[in-house]
Amino acid sequence: MTRVFRMLPALPALLATVSAWADDTDPVAALRATLPHDLSPWSMFLSADSIVKAVMIGLAAASVVTWTVWLAKAIELRALKRGLRTTQEALDAADSIAAAAQLANGNGPGAELIRGALAELQRDPEASVDSAKERVASRLERIEAAAARAMSRGTGVLATIGATAPFIGLFGTVWGIMNSFIGISKAQTTNLAVVAPGIAEALLATAMGLVAAIPAVVIYNLFARQTAGCRALVGDATAAIMRLLSRDLDAANRAPKLRVAAE
Repeated sequence: MTRVFRMLPALPALLATVSAWADDTDPVAALRATLPHDLSPWSMFLSADSIVKAVMIGLAAASVVTWTVWLAKAIELRALKRGLRTTQEALDAADSIAAAAQLANGNGPGAELIRGALAELQRDPEASVDSAKERVASRLERIEAAAARAMSRGTGVLATIGATAPFIGLFGTVWGIMNSFIGISKAQTTNLAVVAPGIAEALLATAMGLVAAIPAVVIYNLFARQTAGCRALVGDATAAIMRLLSRDLDAANRAPKLRVAAE
């Protein structure tokens, strides 16, 4: 009994030694020691697989492209709409195409329509009324089509990002979960504390895919409506130019008849 009491002071050290030996030999405990304690998005990104990282970087780049296109296109369409309205006001106030050309200054589609109509008339001043109208209408139609293509330039990127970003994020998630299951098999444990970090890292890719896709779709639909409005303004300008052209040609056609009647 005396020997037992003598060993009592050494019992805590003995228990600590046994505990340390158990921790070193327990694979689950060793795996838990290596688990990340910080599950913030940045920490999960750093802990993710290389392929999942590549997916996240690509989705982040797509999101930057989306907002860059939004900024550039919003400024472009606003300036375009302002120029078309100014041209429409000039066409409504003018009595001839020449007067409208003096009022409408700039390089927008409206001013280009006016210059195109004047250029076509000057190529053949002796043309008949029907022939002149046909040629001017053909030229204005091509200018209007070119303006529509310019308005839509850049929006195709938004459509592509909105359609593909969720699937790219889903691919990163599937890849990450597959790696997580492989890690579970190697660790031979289904403890949630072991499984959760890898699955969270994989789901981050899907979240980033949605973050990239949703703004792209919303911005694409917004630009589609604004582009439709600008196309309508271009069509209104074309119709106004054709009305002024008809008045000018009819006035030029009546002038010789009036001179003959006066003589």
